[in-house]
This record gives sequence, structure tokens and C-alpha cells, in this order.
Amino acid sequence: MRTNDIITSPEQARQDARAKLMQAIADNDKAGFDQAFNDMLGAIESDIMQRHAEQMDEVREEADRSVLAQRGVRQLTSEEKTYYQRLTEAMRSANPKQALLNTDLTLPRTVMNAVFDELQTSHPLLSAIQFTNTTGITEMVMSQNGEQVAQWGKLCDEIVKELLAGFSVVNMTLLKLSAFIPVCKAMLELGPEWLDDFVRQVLYEALANGLEYGIVTGNGNDQPIGMDRQVGPNVTVSGGVYPEKAPVAVPDFQPATIGRLLSLIAVDPAGKPRTLRDIILVVNPQDYFQRVMPATTVMAPDGTYRNDVLPYPMRVIQSAAMPAGKAILGIGYKYFAGAGMEREGRIEYSDHYQFLEDDRVYLIKLYANGFPMDNNAFLVLDVSELQPATIRVTTIDPPAASSNADLASLTLGRAALSPAFDDATVSYTASTTDASNTVNAIPADAGATIEITNTHDTDQTDSYQNGQAVVWATGSNTLTVKVTAANGTSNKTYTVTVTKS
Repeated sequence: MRTNDIITSPEQARQDARAKLMQAIADNDKAGFDQAFNDMLGAIESDIMQRHAEQMDEVREEADRSVLAQRGVRQLTSEEKTYYQRLTEAMRSANPKQALLNTDLTLPRTVMNAVFDELQTSHPLLSAIQFTNTTGITEMVMSQNGEQVAQWGKLCDEIVKELLAGFSVVNMTLLKLSAFIPVCKAMLELGPEWLDDFVRQVLYEALANGLEYGIVTGNGNDQPIGMDRQVGPNVTVSGGVYPEKAPVAVPDFQPATIGRLLSLIAVDPAGKPRTLRDIILVVNPQDYFQRVMPATTVMAPDGTYRNDVLPYPMRVIQSAAMPAGKAILGIGYKYFAGAGMEREGRIEYSDHYQFLEDDRVYLIKLYANGFPMDNNAFLVLDVSELQPATIRVTTIDPPAASSNADLASLTLGRAALSPAFDDATVSYTASTTDASNTVNAIPADAGATIEITNTHDTDQTDSYQNGQAVVWATGSNTLTVKVTAANGTSNKTYTVTVTKS
């Protein structure tokens, strides 16, 4: 090997193949897709063979289930182990096509569940949406009304309002996604656990790339309806293709900008407001580092940086399926996606592709589909001119202090004022038999201060706190409530002559 050769790891090879696969899907390049998918299969196979060799060297004769489990090898159920053993026998047969036809080889559902778990763990976009393992045809009942309002009334009144909700039934027929798996005969010698690892990883890549592309930009014609498409009863669908949403130009991620965008999502198609949660922002990986990261990164007081800082809680998700220069803002759980296995997950022999004698090609058919649950749930953004975050300092002159010295209310416990309180009236009388009454004076302006004094017939003047009980002397008492406005100069005095009998 020459000294300037570059060694590519299996993981890097897989990432490169994944990027080429996405580009081939976007360009509708069948030849490019086939080549990228084959490259990915080769990377998966190399990775598994390498890990197997490394772990077998370590385990040697002690390669029992517990040791393998400690080294991260997924342990198979009895049903899974039986399946892979019978599959290996069929693949080794001189006539594998006939062997598969004569053998009831149904991929256990636990294998698919493991694939779905890994999908949602490793792909943030798929974990953010309503992702369901479904059968071939699924009926969904969806409410058309965003909220219901109950009617208040007396306890024994008749029910005056019935909660009516409009419901619609959505027939979701899943679409077929075919994946060819060339299995090297050497892979069969590694055992059921490693064959399971290979099959799951191929299913994982086929589902991850196919689903993510369809969920983001699928046009609805024999593929999912993407988040970037218009949906609803008034949308014109031409040749099975749903129209794209017009992008909204976004110059920055300032609070006012984000607030205006979210206000468009916070209304359902019926015109009713809804509370927002699980907001996602899907961006192209290159756009993230060139535009979104600079627009959402700020320096903390300690000199460190904080990434993905936005005015409203949301997840920033990178997806290679997102076209450059665009982004999607929406409610994650408002996208429904389903996937399942055709004919309960049978693997079939295929004559469509010819490989070396050491390889045999098998076909797995998958079901998958998805659609936005309402047209207002997702917005397409144009982030091509998105500007970096900046610290804005605005100088605001404080408003002039208030000159309002009025009271909003004045009460003396059980003692009634005469006349009834009015902020423009400053003199009152009251009679009481109580030894004391609590004085509550509420200013019309929060910046005002209040002083309360009581002068009785001995010319003694006592001061009280607002909300404190004033002790009356028998006979006449003069209660004064002085209000000083926030400006410190304007004031007003309310007087109450209280007669204690």
C-alpha cells in the first residue's frame, strides 16, 4: 500500500454511501442509487466481519451467550434463532429459490421492533414524529376540531351544550419499499447472531433513508407526503403529486421573528388556537453549520458558547433529506408515519440481479407511508439569507413617574362608608360598635405610597400600616389616608369621621 493511501473506516464508508444515496434519491438517479446502496451493503458487511473477527479472537472457546452479551452482541430469542438457522440452510441450498418457497420463513416481529427502536434512537427526526409499526392497511380516526368548550351552568341545570366533534376516517395504504440484500456465503458461517446483525442493519439503512426522505420531501405519488407539501380538502393534487408549500424568507431567529412564525402554526385548519409543544426545526446538515448554528449560538457570561439557543423551546434536527437553503418548522407529533413488513416479513430469492458466485441476492419488501395530519402543522422556511445572532443593546428612556394620587378603593372592615366610596370624594363618615376595624386602602397606581393616621377626642394621633386594624376611641375619630403619588410631589388626603358608640 502506498504511503499516501487513505484508510476509510466502515462507519465513514457508510456515512459516505448514505449521503450519495440521499443525493441519488433527490436526483432520481437509479444507477447512482444502486451503486450507493451496494457500497452501503459492502460497508455493513465489512464492519460486521471486522467486529466478528475481533470479538471471536477475544472470546475464543468461551463464546457463549453471556460473554457475547457482555460484548454488545444482541441475543436472539428462540424464535429468531430458529428463523436464522433455517434461513442459512435455505441460502446454502443448491436451489435457494425452491428452498425458500418450500420453507415457512417469516421474519419474527421482534426483529422489526429492534429495527424500529434503533431508528428512533439514532435518527432524531424519526423519534420526533408519530412513528408507528403498522400492518399493510391502517385506518386512522382523526378529529377535525382543534378544541371543545364546555358550558358553565348551575349544578342542577339541564345539559345546555353537547360537545360535538367532527371526525374523519383516513385510510392509510402503505407503499412498498423493496430492498435487495446480497448475502456473502462467508456471512452464513458466522452464526445466527451475526446474520441477524447484518439483516437488521440493512433494514435499518433501507428504512432510515427511505423514510426520512419521504417524510421531509415526499411528493405523495407512490411515496409519502412530505412535511413540505400542502395537504387538506382544498388542495389540488395533480397526477398524485401534492403541491409544495411556498417558503417563508427568514432573515434571523430573533424572538419577534420566531413568534410570528409560531403564531401561524398555533392555529389549526379550523381556525381554532392550539397550544404548541414538540416543535422541531429540520435543517440540512451543511446549512446547520453555515447558517443555523451561527444564528443560534451565543456567548455565555463565562466566555463559553451555547448552541441551539432559540426564543421558544424546540429541537433542531439535521437531516440530509432537507434541501440546502430550506428548513421546516413544525409540530413533530403532527406527522404520522407507519412502516411494516409485507407478507409478515418473508425474504425471497431474486433473479433480478446477478452477482459473483459467492453472493446470493434476496429481496425484502417493506411497507411504509406517512403524511402531515394538518396543513398548518408545518412551515417551509427559506434560510438562505439567515444572519448570525447578534447582541442588541437598546436604550430606553424610563417613563415619567406617575402623578396619580387617587385611591382605587377604601374599606373599614364591617363599617360602611357614607357616601359610598368614589375616588373623587375625599370626605366620608362611618359608625361602628367594634373596638377596631381593619383599614384597607388600595392605590390606583402601584407606585403610590399610603400613610394612615387616626386622631381621636383626646387629640392623640396614632399611625397605622395599610391593612392593619385601627383602634377606635369612644366618640369621634378622624381617620386620614394620605396618598403620595409616584412622582413624590402630588398627594391627596381622604378623611373618614368614625363615630364609635
